[in-house]
Amino acid sequence: QVQLVESGGGLVQPGGSLRLSCVASGFTFSNYAMSWYRQAPGKERELVAQITSHRVAQNYADSVKGRFTISRDNAVNTVYLQMNSLKPEDTAVYSCFAFVYSQRVWGQGTQVTVSS
Repeated sequence: QVQLVESGGGLVQPGGSLRLSCVASGFTFSNYAMSWYRQAPGKERELVAQITSHRVAQNYADSVKGRFTISRDNAVNTVYLQMNSLKPEDTAVYSCFAFVYSQRVWGQGTQVTVSS
């Protein structure tokens, strides 16, 4: 069974940092690109960051460039999102995503709240 499980969300003050993790199972993780998306209340889901299967390239939304870093450890089937200099507008549910076996696979999401 293909599965993605996120962790690491929480409440953080503006300017703070969090690291999200997404553990994959049920497929050969190293062969697939991975992505992080987020959805804030009342807004559409947006792509935050992507990383190719062998870390050849990473892409970021303009709103997070220079603050967020996506990385992966293929040895432990995990993709990470390091979030620094967090802003209140980063508040959202963050989900990891993969397109595996011609199917869209989503994790359950983890809440990130940036507030003083």
